[in-house]
Amino acid sequence: MEVTEGATAETDVSNTPDAPPKVVPPSERPKTGIEREAELLTPVEVDYGKAAYRQILPGVMQVPTEAVLALVRKSSLWPLTFGLACCAIEMIATYMPHHDLERFGIVPFASPRQADVLIIAGTVTKKMAPAVKLLYEQMPNPKWVISMGACATNGGPYTRYDRVLQGVDKIIPVDVYVPGCPPRPEALIDGFIALQHKIMEERGKF
Repeated sequence: MEVTEGATAETDVSNTPDAPPKVVPPSERPKTGIEREAELLTPVEVDYGKAAYRQILPGVMQVPTEAVLALVRKSSLWPLTFGLACCAIEMIATYMPHHDLERFGIVPFASPRQADVLIIAGTVTKKMAPAVKLLYEQMPNPKWVISMGACATNGGPYTRYDRVLQGVDKIIPVDVYVPGCPPRPEALIDGFIALQHKIMEERGKF
């Protein structure tokens, strides 16, 4: 077999015509900056039977202002650290890490100027009643009162003593009564939860 000089076994493809470019339909082409800007400037069709913010921002929840304020109030209760008698020991135990009141947004505060919950924990004598009333008046509105234990509620075992106030509601309004002598920390936590429910039910009244 003769092989001619200069011939190669490989095929010369340098002169073959190029393949035609693939045509991309307009729907698959990437949008230009002008096209994206035009989409943003396109006016939104308004349905007058539906709220405008629901059409522009779907998923937005409409909530009354009173409900938002009540939710904030119930989730950030600051009880005044004020104890009178043996119920104060149970109140202190409620603030300890074992019960973790902060998970409810309840943080004890030592000043009546910033506190919004007054816990009457213990026996209120007639000599102490003016101080209790003064602390209540120093608290800003809205404010709430929890009567903790039988002594604060109705005098407890000291109902026959003339020097003991037969219920703290004689001098200040009470929102929640926590029974017991003394009540356990779980009972005070239940009283806080009842107060939170009351705040949500009475929203819009402050």
